Amino acid sequence: MTDVRIVIAEDNPRDFEFLEQLIKGWEENSQVDRAPNGLAALEMALKQELPLLISDIQMPEMNGIELARNLWQRKPQARIVFWSQFKDEMYVRTLSRIVPPETVYGYILKSNPRDRIVSAIRTVLLEEQCWIDPEVRKVQGRAGHSQTALSDIEFEALLDISLGLTDNLIAQRRYLSRRGVQSRLNSLYNKLGVDQEQFHGEKFGDAFNLRNRAVAVALRRGLINAFELEHEEKEFQSWLKRFKSGRGA
Repeated sequence: MTDVRIVIAEDNPRDFEFLEQLIKGWEENSQVDRAPNGLAALEMALKQELPLLISDIQMPEMNGIELARNLWQRKPQARIVFWSQFKDEMYVRTLSRIVPPETVYGYILKSNPRDRIVSAIRTVLLEEQCWIDPEVRKVQGRAGHSQTALSDIEFEALLDISLGLTDNLIAQRRYLSRRGVQSRLNSLYNKLGVDQEQFHGEKFGDAFNLRNRAVAVALRRGLINAFELEHEEKEFQSWLKRFKSGRGA
């Protein structure tokens, strides 16, 4: 394959240089364009008939997941290799929902040796085959298991309690009754297994705060992380402003 043009969405200069050297090493006629954030990468990719991208996930302006979502909506034939140090279940879960049918993509962890990273990039961008890191496949299996995977409403409840919202505020934001909020939370606790972790008996019956315990378990599983919670906080503040305005506050 000749005249390969690849967009690298990476805000870390050192990581960009590493990828650029890899690509130049196996494709003499390749052209590499650097985008310091997802928004710039999207603008570059939309100008190409067949966009080929390597994208970090955590970036300013627009993260890699949103970049992929916006690009695939307009160019589902785009091939993207996600290259990240994270294998959080939150990312894997979201990706599984936005990848269009028949789309070729890859997911490679930055911790892999050089030759494996090269192989993953070539497999996706040149050979038109999906390539998923073995460690990410393990997370995919857990995220897809019916007994442990969170439903959309359970995940929504997790985000709400991670932001510290009360039952009353959750009810207002999600248009639920108090009973509806409790039903969602109980379902979440059951799925995460935190209700089964409590001790029984008078002395230990209230050993755990279930909200805090659920957030701790979710953090350990990679269902939420600080980067994504920052985005959710902005969404919540935007809603809160509209809510207060609607009440004449």
